[in-house]
Amino acid sequence: MTATTPHLTKLTPVTGASAPDDLEVSAQLRKVHKRKKTVKSVLFHIFVLAVTVVILYPAVWMLMSSLKPTSDIIGNISIIPTHASFDNFAKALSGIGGVSFWTFFGNSLFLAVMSVVGITLSSTITSYAFARIDFPGRGIFFTLMIATLLLPFHVVIIPQYIMFNELGLVNTFVPLLIGKFLAAEAFFVFLMVQFMRNLPRELDEAARIDGAGHVRIFRSIMLPLMKPPIMTASIFAFIWSWNDFFGPLLYLKKPDLYSLPIALRLYVDQTSVSDYGAQMAMAVLALLPVLLFFIIFQRFIVDGVSTQGLKG
Repeated sequence: MTATTPHLTKLTPVTGASAPDDLEVSAQLRKVHKRKKTVKSVLFHIFVLAVTVVILYPAVWMLMSSLKPTSDIIGNISIIPTHASFDNFAKALSGIGGVSFWTFFGNSLFLAVMSVVGITLSSTITSYAFARIDFPGRGIFFTLMIATLLLPFHVVIIPQYIMFNELGLVNTFVPLLIGKFLAAEAFFVFLMVQFMRNLPRELDEAARIDGAGHVRIFRSIMLPLMKPPIMTASIFAFIWSWNDFFGPLLYLKKPDLYSLPIALRLYVDQTSVSDYGAQMAMAVLALLPVLLFFIIFQRFIVDGVSTQGLKG
């Protein structure tokens, strides 16, 4: 009987040209992918730049036109002024029709600030009632309030004007502000109701155990937590009131009550010479406050929108 020995083979590493070739192909693929990524990035930035130019062109044209004389604004396709000057701004600041620019500015500022105050007070109180207080007909009243968003503003113009005219409130700021203090702006109430509904009910229950009523809960618990929607509503209210043209045009007849959007139309007269240069200068001056206001508080808009999706 003979012993069998296993056949041992020596393992040798596999060598060949395939490994370097694979590395070279992989490097080429990475270069191609990087090149395609760079091309896509360049095309995307060109597209964004083109869209930005289209969006900003009216503002740039207005700014450049404010530095031109009126004769160069109409019929001149060049956007760059040949002889730039600040004479139009001096005319705009001096006012028109015997009324100073600062009178128009003060009227716009008063309407905007009071709109913010009225909307903030009325919307927060109304939203607390809809979101936290159970009362008969709450769902019906909330549905009716939301339904007013579908009602065109032009439908109620004539009845409202007749009512305010009978009350002797035309040529006052009351028709432009009373709705803000009566929670007539359903959009802002809806915004705050949706935010408040996402706050945990345990906060209310804990406060009630300590003996707090609705006023204390609203003032000490809800208001501090509602800072994002309050800031968002304030920003929109300020901007919308500052840029409002139709409301002041309808209810304000005296030049010393005009806001800036109404004052701009005084520079255009179909029966005489129109001063488009001064009009563009006043438009730039009217745009600066709202632009600065938006830049300073824009982060609160992002906070207010982002927190709408948070629950609990």
